Amino acid sequence: MRNPKLKFEIRKKRIRAKIAKVSNRVRLSVFKSSQHIYAQIIDDASSVTIVSASTLDEAIRKSKKSNCNKDAATKVGELLAVRAAEKNIVEVVFDKGGYKYHGVIKALADATKKQLNF
Repeated sequence: MRNPKLKFEIRKKRIRAKIAKVSNRVRLSVFKSSQHIYAQIIDDASSVTIVSASTLDEAIRKSKKSNCNKDAATKVGELLAVRAAEKNIVEVVFDKGGYKYHGVIKALADATKKQLNF
């Protein structure tokens, strides 16, 4: 059986390769740690981060031990969508990294989908 970290990296590379081949839109990339969740919209053509949001932002930050839960992910998704709307970004491709699409990742995606097209 393979190492879980190796499986994660393989899954992440496979997802990014599919996105790069198919899409010419900007990419919404997600990273989560045990304590925080980060999301950013990246223009791969020029390798520039256009918009970002995380649980470390002053608008979302709490004094709890962990901010990586569904409520915090929803707030991050909404904040990211507002910031993207300010930059006139309407369509993105969702890059879930190597994570499974449930829980925190799904909450962030659903909150962002309300204003952006996937």
